[in-house]
Amino acid sequence: MSLLIQYQPYILRFKFDAGTSRGVMKQKTSWLVKISDQERPDSSTPLRAGFGECGPLPGLSIDDGPDFETKLAEICGLFNSLDLEVFPFNLPIILEQLIPAELPSIRFGIETALHDFMNGGEKILFKNDFSQKKTGIDINGLVWMGSEEFMHQQIEEKLTQGFTTIKIKVGAIDFAQECRVLETIRKRFSSEEITLRVDANGAFVAGEVEEKLNCLAQYSLHSIEQPVAIAQPELMAQLAATSPIPVALDEELIGKMDYMEKFSLLKSIHPPYIILKPTLLGGFQQCGEWIEIAQRLSIGWWITSALESNIGLNAIAQFTAQFETTLPQGLGTGQIYENNFSSPLNIRQGKLYADGPETWDLSALDSGWLTV
Repeated sequence: MSLLIQYQPYILRFKFDAGTSRGVMKQKTSWLVKISDQERPDSSTPLRAGFGECGPLPGLSIDDGPDFETKLAEICGLFNSLDLEVFPFNLPIILEQLIPAELPSIRFGIETALHDFMNGGEKILFKNDFSQKKTGIDINGLVWMGSEEFMHQQIEEKLTQGFTTIKIKVGAIDFAQECRVLETIRKRFSSEEITLRVDANGAFVAGEVEEKLNCLAQYSLHSIEQPVAIAQPELMAQLAATSPIPVALDEELIGKMDYMEKFSLLKSIHPPYIILKPTLLGGFQQCGEWIEIAQRLSIGWWITSALESNIGLNAIAQFTAQFETTLPQGLGTGQIYENNFSSPLNIRQGKLYADGPETWDLSALDSGWLTV
């Protein structure tokens, strides 16, 4: 066995202007990676390949920057120079030794590709009832920021699609408008009928956050993600303890790769919930550590995609299905791109399934692989 890793950039185009508190996104670049065995027994043996996705989020990922592709190419070159073989026991060693902690999205992409390769290159990274097409995963429906009319339109679409948990991004447009949107939902549906989550992406500031949380609390919200910006541990701990809406840490977790640093953060702030994004946190092993610590401290958690294509989303969903989860996950982003890769992933009645009639089609990548 002699593993070869290749990569190529792929621009994903949104079907709409995706508004967040950090601005509006029209497209997003992911770097896809492919790992294959170049020492096949003979030419008639099919080339087994594992695929992964390195998709840093602009302005949020710690490895986002103009030199991202240069760093990815360096790691791929080192990988190819080592004549590596991969097995379950040495996968953590490869990731730890080969990919610096400050490159979490590259860790996630290569970890995903290695799992796919070890499992035969069939896009089944973790064998469970979800990947075996037996069950779905409860997910929330995501409503993006925009005009009041656009947000209401999205809500109606989510309700029609059978979602009972809806997540709305807040903090970038007029706060009164955001409250009106929430009020409209609550007038139609009680908290027992529709669960509402909001995500502020750190948009509220210290002098106003308590007042805004009190205003939002009248809409019987399940949780609010990252109400204030990161690196304010005392304020965040205070909000976690006193907020009328349960607080979930999200961006606060980014960049914390050391186990004791993770433990110290969660123990000192002790939020009701944490949000795990494998692309931003460094992959499945890192998320597994967060989950273990959260369970020790009786902190709830759920996993969220970070605008990956169906390649990354499929991997995250299968990883999520490894756990006994009771909360809806944030895995509903597969339908936001007009040029996503065809896959069996589909959403029905507020659940994500891997049993759709579509098959995997990565032909758009056939001619663009780069070897270092």
